Amino acid sequence: MSITNVLIIEDEKLNADRLKRLLKEIKPSIQILDVLDNIADSITWFQSNKSPDLVMMDIRLSDGLSFEILESIKIDCPIIFTTAFDEYAVRAFKFNSIDYLLKPVEKKKN
Repeated sequence: MSITNVLIIEDEKLNADRLKRLLKEIKPSIQILDVLDNIADSITWFQSNKSPDLVMMDIRLSDGLSFEILESIKIDCPIIFTTAFDEYAVRAFKFNSIDYLLKPVEKKKN
């Protein structure tokens, strides 16, 4: 699968900036479509835009759990959850989750 277009759903600016930087380091041609920080804006974005190739999604947002997004609309693309909490892993994999990364997300060292 070729990942070109990525949507980031993250309410902490430092973490969003880190994800953008890491994604660009890994694949410079990647396009960050948007960075959203709440449930309502995320639902509206998916209703108004073509599906991205990948979603990087924090679980705990300022206005609730991102699972509310996934229970409101169908997202067909793969999702990588990024969170500081390991307690949501089982629930996350009930959706299109392909990975579950604990914060702080770091580039793998060789």
